[in-house]
Amino acid sequence: MINTAMINTAPDILRCGYVELVVSDLAAAREFYVDLLGLVITKETPDTLYLRTLEEFIHHNLVLRAGPVPAAAAIAFRVRTPEDVDLAEAHYRDLGCPTRRAAGGFVDGVGDAVRVVDPLGFPYEFFHQVEHVERLTWRYDLHRTGSLARLDHVNQVTPDLPAGIAYLEGIGFRVTEDIRDSDGVTYAAWLRRKPTVHDVALTGGDGPRLHHVAFAAHESHQILAVCDRLGALRRSDCIERGPGRHGVSNAFYLYLRDPDGHRVELYTQDYYTGDPDNPVVTWDVHDNQRRDWWGNPVVPSWYAEASAVLDLDGNPVPNRPRADPAEAAVTIGADGFSYTRAEGEERGFKLGDQV
Repeated sequence: MINTAMINTAPDILRCGYVELVVSDLAAAREFYVDLLGLVITKETPDTLYLRTLEEFIHHNLVLRAGPVPAAAAIAFRVRTPEDVDLAEAHYRDLGCPTRRAAGGFVDGVGDAVRVVDPLGFPYEFFHQVEHVERLTWRYDLHRTGSLARLDHVNQVTPDLPAGIAYLEGIGFRVTEDIRDSDGVTYAAWLRRKPTVHDVALTGGDGPRLHHVAFAAHESHQILAVCDRLGALRRSDCIERGPGRHGVSNAFYLYLRDPDGHRVELYTQDYYTGDPDNPVVTWDVHDNQRRDWWGNPVVPSWYAEASAVLDLDGNPVPNRPRADPAEAAVTIGADGFSYTRAEGEERGFKLGDQV
C-alpha cells in the first residue's frame, strides 16, 4: 500500500483529456472511429491519427498509433496550470513511480507533459499546454446522426480496489458511486474530477488493463442512430453489449469493440455531482440493476476481456491477480449474481455520505 501522507501536493486535474491507443491496422481503425462513429480528424500521418469529438476545442480526444501490440499507451489528464505539470512530476517521483518529461509533448497538439506509470501500473499523462482547434458545436452542416460530443471517462481494471480508490482520492478524485456487499467488500467505484459521475471507474480484476474508453452524446436517440447505422452497414458484429441503461450513473449506454478489440462505450444522460456534499450512491453487489437497469444479463466478454496497457518504453505491463480472494471467489466483473435483494429492501441502492 502506498502511503501518500508525506507526498508532495498533487496536481489539480481538470478532466480526462485524451487516450492514446496502439492499433494493429490504422486503416481499419480509421474506418471504425471516423466512418462509423463520426469522430473528426484533426491530423493524420502515415502512422498516427488524431481524432476529436464535435464539441472539443483542444487538438484531440483520441490518438490512434500503429504498432505491433494493440494496447493503451496513455491515459492523459489535463491539469489547471503549467505549474501543475511540475507538481505531477514531483508527486509521482515521491511515490517512487517511473516518470518521463517531454517539454515538446509526447504527441502532436500537446505541449510540456509528464508521463508516469502510476501505483496501479497504468500509463498516466499530465498536461496543460494544448493547441486549440475549431469547436464544431455550431457547425451543423458537419453533424450527423449519432454525433459524439465529448470524451467522458475511462474504466480501468485493477487487482486491488481499496488501494486504487485511496490512491485516486489522494490526487483529488471523489467517489460518486460504488458497489459493495454486506461485508464491506468493494467491487467497483466511480470517481470524478469534472462535475459528472466519473472521469475514472475502477473495476476489480486481474490488471492493470483498460476496460473501456467512453464518449458522450447528448441524447439516447443519437446512440440508437449509431446502432441503426451499424445494422444498415452489416457491421452490428461491432456491438458487444446494449443498448441499455445503467443503474450505476443512470447513463444510457452502448458498448462496441473496435477492430483490435479495444472497447468503446457510447454514453449519455448521467447527472451533476459538483457540490462538495454530493452524496455517494452505494449499490448492493447482488442487485443486477446496477449494471443494467432493465435487468438484462451482461455478456461474458464484458467481464473477462480488456486492453493491455504499456509502460513508458512501450512494453506491456504484466497483469497481477485480484488481491481480495473473497471478491475473486464470488464475482466475475462484479456481476456473477442473479437478481436478489435483502428481505424488505425496496430498491437496490442507498444514498450514503460523501466520501
